[in-house]
Amino acid sequence: MKFHTDILEVDCQKEVDRILNFIKTQAVAMRREGAVIGLSGGVDSAVSAELCARALGKEKILGLILPEQESNPQSKKFAIKQAKKAGINLKIVDITPVLEAFGTYKMRDEIIKKIIPEYNSTYLFRITLPPDLLIRDSFNFFSLTIDDGKGNKKSVRLGKEALNAIVAASDTKQRTRMMHLYYFAEKMNYLVCGTTNKSEHIQGFFVKYGDGGVDIEPIVHLFKTQVYSLAKWLGVINEIIQRKPSPDTFSLEVSDEEFYFRMPYDKLDLLLYAWENKIPFGKIHKVMGVSEEQIKRAFRDFNAKSKATRHLRQLPPSIASL
Repeated sequence: MKFHTDILEVDCQKEVDRILNFIKTQAVAMRREGAVIGLSGGVDSAVSAELCARALGKEKILGLILPEQESNPQSKKFAIKQAKKAGINLKIVDITPVLEAFGTYKMRDEIIKKIIPEYNSTYLFRITLPPDLLIRDSFNFFSLTIDDGKGNKKSVRLGKEALNAIVAASDTKQRTRMMHLYYFAEKMNYLVCGTTNKSEHIQGFFVKYGDGGVDIEPIVHLFKTQVYSLAKWLGVINEIIQRKPSPDTFSLEVSDEEFYFRMPYDKLDLLLYAWENKIPFGKIHKVMGVSEEQIKRAFRDFNAKSKATRHLRQLPPSIASL
């Protein structure tokens, strides 16, 4: 199989035409009159919104912006500008009250305070994995970092129980957003458009019944770098194209690379392609200049994440499916 640095280049016109046909076909099959899409201020939702607008008509697209008290203010700003550029309908709903009522912040903060007693709700925090997977070998141990806003930071390694509790609380944000998306979709007889790309999907970087609970996934076959190619071709605003990809889940800013992937997307996507297509190590080394040990390290990480998140990509098991 061929493998070279340009292997992920796409014919944007051809690809857009293919996706538009997919969206139209699915809307007809589901008997839906339009689409609702959550606008995050990121490139994936921007591209998905542009595609839906072209496929179904911009007047039949609702862009829903769903910030909460810990969202980066730029996310809302960029999402609004992108919605206006695309000419789609726009609605903003602050989900903070719902999260407060559920106890999202309270439950999470109680866990953090047990680990770092000086922490309180005025601090910023984030969760990260060890950096530079290709440079050094290390286990996927998550670290919690707090920042008092005065330049004082403290980091500790998270145990499994604490990590699970913090993630469980944080994932209610994505699930609350999906609840709102489906409310408006069912009210308007629209479908809910997903925004997950292939780099995220095959490594499980999404929340089941959160951003993974949708009616269609128009870009899930595209690696992140390919999504950026379409973004430029579709005219997504420069602020979004130039923005560092982030889950925008924690109060302290964290990138996708820092939180989950441990390498930049230009390297990640080529290696994921090589891993998925079983490209020989020698060919990968020749094309990318990475050593066999680095390749093995990356593939171990891919295998572990793919295996651990396999259930996210499958329908719930049933006796009938056995």
